[in-house]
Amino acid sequence: MHWITIIVIGIAANLDNLGIGLAYGVKQMRIPFLSNVSIAITTMIVTYFAVWIGGTLGTYMSVHIANLLGSLLLCVIGLWTLVSQKFGHEEILQNPQLVDRDNNNVISLSESILLGFILSINCLAAGIGIGANGISAVWTVLSIGFFSIVTVGLGSHFGSLISKTFIGRYSTAISGWLLIIIGIFEVFAR
Repeated sequence: MHWITIIVIGIAANLDNLGIGLAYGVKQMRIPFLSNVSIAITTMIVTYFAVWIGGTLGTYMSVHIANLLGSLLLCVIGLWTLVSQKFGHEEILQNPQLVDRDNNNVISLSESILLGFILSINCLAAGIGIGANGISAVWTVLSIGFFSIVTVGLGSHFGSLISKTFIGRYSTAISGWLLIIIGIFEVFAR
C-alpha cells in the first residue's frame, strides 16, 4: 500500500479547504461540526467516483501505462493548480458569504453540500489519476475525508490567526506542488 502517498494526497486535496475555512473564520462565519462532516462526505463521494473512473480506465491498459498516465495526470493537475490558482475557489475565498444564502453567518447542512461540491472539484482529476495508479480508493477517500474535517475545522476556528501565515496565504500553491511531487514519486515508486 502507498501509505505516504495516501496521507499526502489527503493533505494536498484539502489545503484549499483550509483556505476556505480560514476565509470563513476571518469573516466570523461558523461552520458547525455536522456541516463540516457534510462537506467531507460530499468530497469523499466525488473523489470515490473519480478514483473508480481512473481504476476502470486503468483496466483497459497495461499496469505500467496506467501508472505512468496516472502519475502524469497528477503532475498536470499540480501544474494547473500552480498556474491558474482558481478552481472556482478564489471567488469564495474573497466572498465566503456567497455560500451563506440565508445570511445568518452559519453554514447550514444544505449550504455545506454546495460548498462540498465546490471544494471537491479539484479532487475529480486527481481522483482519476489516483485510480489509474492503482492506489487504494477506500483509503484515499478516507484520508481525504479525515483531512477535510480537520482542515475546515482548524481553518474556521483559527481564521484570523492562520490566514496571516505562510500556509494560509499559499495553500493553493502548496497543494499544486504536493500533487506534482506525488506524481513524480509514483513514477519511480514501482
